[in-house]
Amino acid sequence: MISRTNPVTRVLAAVIISVPLITTLDVISAVVVVAGGIALLPLAGMGVGMIARRVAPLLVVAPLVAVSMLFYGVPHGQEYWQFGAIHMTDGSIGLALAVAVRVIALGLPAIVLFSTIDPTALADGLAQRLHAPARFVIAALAAVRLTTLVVNDWQNMALSRRARGLSDVAPVRRFVSMAFGLLVLSIRRGSKLATAMEARGFGTNTARTWARPSPVGWWDAALIGVALAIAVSAIVVSILTGSFRVVWL
Repeated sequence: MISRTNPVTRVLAAVIISVPLITTLDVISAVVVVAGGIALLPLAGMGVGMIARRVAPLLVVAPLVAVSMLFYGVPHGQEYWQFGAIHMTDGSIGLALAVAVRVIALGLPAIVLFSTIDPTALADGLAQRLHAPARFVIAALAAVRLTTLVVNDWQNMALSRRARGLSDVAPVRRFVSMAFGLLVLSIRRGSKLATAMEARGFGTNTARTWARPSPVGWWDAALIGVALAIAVSAIVVSILTGSFRVVWL
């Protein structure tokens, strides 16, 4: 189902789902969003292996983010441990749990909705459905296409350094040297591409035509409906359980 929707619809659905996550800071609302994201996984058009690879970083990042909240969160309630500026209280434990689940709740829908988006289709949707400036859309598309070359450039640089016997230096020094070389290469490639695109008329402000249409249909309406249902359910369940907590309060 998700693969049949317009890329712009997926972006809008992700924004809708994230509304309860940026308005309230509690575990219940995030758990509801996570449950909704899990329910959408079979519709993402990805295999089990791909889903596991995409979700694994979230399971690593979430505990790391939670640790800082656990030790340095606002003290509230009973204190279990304290050492200098570090403290562990009921409030910090609840905040750490809420933040950890929230990281997964933000990342899971993004994985489901964005993993199969074609950059060209997204650019068509931005220009035809949201009427974004053509110059911005084409430039953004070119930038996204160039980022896919970064991994290949890094691998080629590593192979060339190994062939010249330069791979045995200190890891930190090797990384800094390769990162600087990659930065220089990216700037040069970006400058050449910008000049070529300007020479071909991509920088004009005249109205453009688009080779491929970007339609919307019933599948798009269904996805927006599901996103609204997840967002409303998260807020309602949070209020009914008494855990609703506005972020700025």
